[in-house]
Amino acid sequence: MGNNLEVIVAKTAGFCFGVERAVNQVYEQVEKGIKPIYTLGPIIHNEEVVRDLGSKGVKVITPEQIPDIHEGTVIIRSHGVGRQIYEQLNRQGIHVVDATCPFVKKIHRIVEEQNRAGRRIIIIGDSAHPEVEGIRGWADSGTLTAKTEEEIDSFVLKKDEKLCLVAQTTFNYKKFKYLVEKFSKKGYDIIVFNSICSATEERQKEAEDIAAHVDAMIVIGSRTSSNTRKLYEICKLQCSNTHFIQTLDDLQPEGENSVQSVGITAGASTPKNIIEEVQSNVRTKF
Repeated sequence: MGNNLEVIVAKTAGFCFGVERAVNQVYEQVEKGIKPIYTLGPIIHNEEVVRDLGSKGVKVITPEQIPDIHEGTVIIRSHGVGRQIYEQLNRQGIHVVDATCPFVKKIHRIVEEQNRAGRRIIIIGDSAHPEVEGIRGWADSGTLTAKTEEEIDSFVLKKDEKLCLVAQTTFNYKKFKYLVEKFSKKGYDIIVFNSICSATEERQKEAEDIAAHVDAMIVIGSRTSSNTRKLYEICKLQCSNTHFIQTLDDLQPEGENSVQSVGITAGASTPKNIIEEVQSNVRTKF
């Protein structure tokens, strides 16, 4: 049965530009950087890559540990960080390699400028996500975050307040559009920046399209990766037989004899070799 299985792999599956760039920068520092080398948080939501870097001497630290570091290199990951972290690293005299994704960096600049111009910042995204925490660190304490209509409705704002809306780069585009429309009806003086990364948007659209035409869908990525989780939700709506896996071993389909076509996509932090392994062996599973 498995040999006749049609396997469709999304062209946009796997590392996005920002993540690939960040991971490459860490490997470059391992080769020729000022040791010891630290990353502020795991460089990527992928246990295997983080393990490999660990074996090369790269340590993962939290912002709370910065005061204890007095030498070496600290790499800021693609999610980015707030202004105060840069200031703290400079005070410590540590060499900084900034691997913040350029799309995220752009949001930092927008938020800083708009906030300075007197607009209150509203971030559409997951408040607990490191990217959102970093964006918040470029604006004042009046900044608000929301990912649902209920949260937006609960905001207490003055009628004449000037607002600036930005999005977490990996937020679901359709949902962002919907929330912006809801907000716009409230009649505020509002500037909206659709800061969802185009790679995210393309990956979501392609995954949705493939999922709508296959008998089973596989989404590969880490459970802790927010963009992979969103891909899974999008695919699941189109194809109830959607599997969320980290590696090939996690794929345990039950009684899938009727499956004739399988789609595969992967999150922005999923290395190519894992995608290829699933692609090469998926026929043995169905």
